Amino acid sequence: MGEKDIFEAIRFIDLFCGIGGFRFAAEQVFSKYNIPSKCVFSSDIDPFAREAYNANFGEYPNGDITKIDEKHIPNHDILFAGFPCQPFSIIGNGKGFEDTRGTLVFDIARIIAEKKPKAFILENVKRLIGHNNGRTFKKILQVLRNELGYTVYYKSLNALDYGLPQKRERVIIVGFYQPMIFQFPPKQKRYTPLS
Repeated sequence: MGEKDIFEAIRFIDLFCGIGGFRFAAEQVFSKYNIPSKCVFSSDIDPFAREAYNANFGEYPNGDITKIDEKHIPNHDILFAGFPCQPFSIIGNGKGFEDTRGTLVFDIARIIAEKKPKAFILENVKRLIGHNNGRTFKKILQVLRNELGYTVYYKSLNALDYGLPQKRERVIIVGFYQPMIFQFPPKQKRYTPLS
């Protein structure tokens, strides 16, 4: 029996998938550690992103997540979602939950409530933490922790500190259904130059 036979495939879903950044990263990590994995569902509303995702992975993501019944989403172990950041960013006018895109985080919550994945990783702009004097983020954490019962960690990370030649600060929110101790990876001292 090989090492691959020890593990069942990790099933994951890719919401607001864009061209597949989360999936590229996840599949790279799973491959590095010889862990079988399978993307069982993806979704994005943007037609051009869906075309690019199909070019990258040979499958079209489902469309508008607000119109997809959570019961019809396959069971999964991990939920990935880089939900729309415009409602929380300065460039996007920062309307938060007053912007329809700002409420899409609650579509993630309804899927988590129905499917209860073992873990999730969410990503958004750094400004989400302080949006509306922190009330927006406090509400999101309350839903994830108190209403859904997940152990949740978050941190603002800069891509420059993790090997990429780009200053891109994002808040990463990681949640576990079973309580567990988690640490974000330490900063790297080297990065790949753009050249």
